[in-house]
Amino acid sequence: MSMTGDIYIDNGYLYGRVDKYIFNSSNRVTVMNVNGSCYGLFIDINNNLYCSLKNLHQVVKLLLNNGTTIPIIAAGNGSAGSPSNMLNSPQGIYVDSNLNLYIADSANNRIQFIQTGQLDGTTIIGNGSSGNITLNYPTGIVLDANGYLFIVDSYNHRIVASSYYGFRCIVGCSGGGSSASQLLFPQSMAFDSYGNMYVTDRNNSRVQQFTLQTNSNCSKLFSYNETL
Repeated sequence: MSMTGDIYIDNGYLYGRVDKYIFNSSNRVTVMNVNGSCYGLFIDINNNLYCSLKNLHQVVKLLLNNGTTIPIIAAGNGSAGSPSNMLNSPQGIYVDSNLNLYIADSANNRIQFIQTGQLDGTTIIGNGSSGNITLNYPTGIVLDANGYLFIVDSYNHRIVASSYYGFRCIVGCSGGGSSASQLLFPQSMAFDSYGNMYVTDRNNSRVQQFTLQTNSNCSKLFSYNETL
């Protein structure tokens, strides 16, 4: 969703496009043509739309309302690999206020940081980094208002976050499961304006709400029957 309330939806698998549904109307506009599904979508402060093409091992971007629907490459060269200029099944993406790109490089088990205008990335956590936290197929990434990085470490069934002392587990630290404090192959996450964190808990078929102030107040927000 954009700051103006418009909703962007991936229709890449069936129709090869990303559609925008205009706020407070049923009108649909195709804004980007793609060659596969976007596993992550993000709009930066300059109105660039980013799409992570997992099966093409790329992230592409497009300046909205510039007269074209054809994106350009923001990261990856179209082949799976682990060098600094390559990705392997990227999913979650985030762009900060300086237009730097963060990528959950899922099958490389790492988070890549790509400065604006560059194509080579730096690993900030996971395989190839010097940290003491290992990742197993990260799928989501968010940078909060204070500059802390939150990562959906999917196959480790947990959420990892940065702090003054490096990265640490904050949710699901006892392993995968279905209790209120556990996750099972989480997929993505988001924050609300009050600082509450919401996680799509994929294999538990639910969305979990976590209150970060204590890291202990965890309650099931709602359940659903369809796996996201």
